[in-house]
Amino acid sequence: MTAHVTPRTPDPAAPVPDRLRPAGTEHCGRLLAALERFRTEHTATTHRWGTRLAARLASGGRLLAAGNGGSAAQAQHLTAELVGRYREDRAPFSAIALHTDTSSCTAIVNDYGAQELFARQVRAHARPGDVLILLSTSGASGNLLAAAAAGHRVGAEVWSLTGPAPNPLADAGHERLCVQAATTATIQELHLVAVHLVCEAFDAALAVNPPPMKD
Repeated sequence: MTAHVTPRTPDPAAPVPDRLRPAGTEHCGRLLAALERFRTEHTATTHRWGTRLAARLASGGRLLAAGNGGSAAQAQHLTAELVGRYREDRAPFSAIALHTDTSSCTAIVNDYGAQELFARQVRAHARPGDVLILLSTSGASGNLLAAAAAGHRVGAEVWSLTGPAPNPLADAGHERLCVQAATTATIQELHLVAVHLVCEAFDAALAVNPPPMKD
């Protein structure tokens, strides 16, 4: 005869073994901690960037943006919000993600090497007063450092959006925003927060002083 065993009721206060934790719990915890630090340290910078970018682009300047891998996606996200719209309808603005022209990119890499991928495009497209935003989790990408140098030479304003400082790209820009996080994934997530806050400040500045709508 099999004895009946009454199941034990789990103690809700007992710690949950790591093997039983839902996937992503640790990741979300790191992100929340890093996001709180970002909120206290960097929201003033994103507001300043958005306001200055609105003034530059509304007066006829353009934004160039570049990054590698996930940072390329963030750069393209930013330019899409400016050429299209972030929330409310408004005039379109000139913003170019430098990795999106595949024919130019592959020709440059083939003929001049990967180091010149962005720098050559900066020399082609950037003008004095334009803004060049360079995104990198490590802050050490050689092609972005070359782009920063090219931006300085043509008279563009160079902004660096990176992971933890110190890093070479942070020191290569006129402005920098260096997020503190332990993993590449969390840095990229905070970069997306920065992109959205810049766009929010951009739209707020235009609401105060709107440019004429373009047909």
